[in-house]
Amino acid sequence: MKRYTPLNYIGRNKPVWCAGCGDYGVLTALFNAFSQKEIDAKNVAIISGIGCSGRLPDFIKAYGFHGAHGRALPIAIGVKVANPSLNVFVVGGDGDGLSIGAGHFPHAARKNIDMTYILMDNSLFGMTKGQFSPTSPCKFESGSSPYGTLEEPMNPIALSLIYGSTFVARGYSGPSKLNDLINLIREAMEHKGFSFIHVLSPCITYNRVVTFQSLNAQVVDIDEKHEITDRNEALVLALREEKLSVGLFYKITKPTFNEKLVAMSEKFGRRGLDIERLYAKFT
Repeated sequence: MKRYTPLNYIGRNKPVWCAGCGDYGVLTALFNAFSQKEIDAKNVAIISGIGCSGRLPDFIKAYGFHGAHGRALPIAIGVKVANPSLNVFVVGGDGDGLSIGAGHFPHAARKNIDMTYILMDNSLFGMTKGQFSPTSPCKFESGSSPYGTLEEPMNPIALSLIYGSTFVARGYSGPSKLNDLINLIREAMEHKGFSFIHVLSPCITYNRVVTFQSLNAQVVDIDEKHEITDRNEALVLALREEKLSVGLFYKITKPTFNEKLVAMSEKFGRRGLDIERLYAKFT
């Protein structure tokens, strides 16, 4: 019997992120989660968009696809529908997923596609030199907002809950919470449905506001008494501004998109498609 370790999943290409980037924590968590689940790399597909986090599939020994800006989710949906046996992951940043790709997020969630979406949030566009992003704090100064931003930041957890995700969690890529992040990824893999993990993943090069130091003081564990099947309670927790709760906000079980496709095929596939009857409706 093969024994799996994190080393089994290291790809041929070495990470090119800045030293100290929060994304290293996410990559490490994935290596560990895969090995603990003893999953074969050939059964994993990782789809990404544009940005620093979009490079992640290059560093893992698994099937990977580096898509266009904001288009990782629809590509991943196609992969999962075509091959339901694959463990499909989507990785992307706050800019990729909540800016140009924001329109795809609600539809992947409401369909309840059986996949895990990891949004690595550094509160700016890192690969293009630190412009403000949809999650940058108000008054955030950057190359594209030298006098500070005027918009309020988006709340990825609240959005995911409203969109209909059946698994919603937040992790932190800092060393103090790495084991918790590994456990969240493992639980997301085991969940049948659309799993969303918002990962606080600081940029150490361009972000002087949202840092490991500031997040260490802000993150708090979700109380063990929190009822994970109560979406209203999860929303209240997500909207707390004084602290950033990390852990599992919400989890319910509903039929997945693939399960509904199978049911439809079994119901209508046996009798076939009556083309003539359909044509008659338009004549």
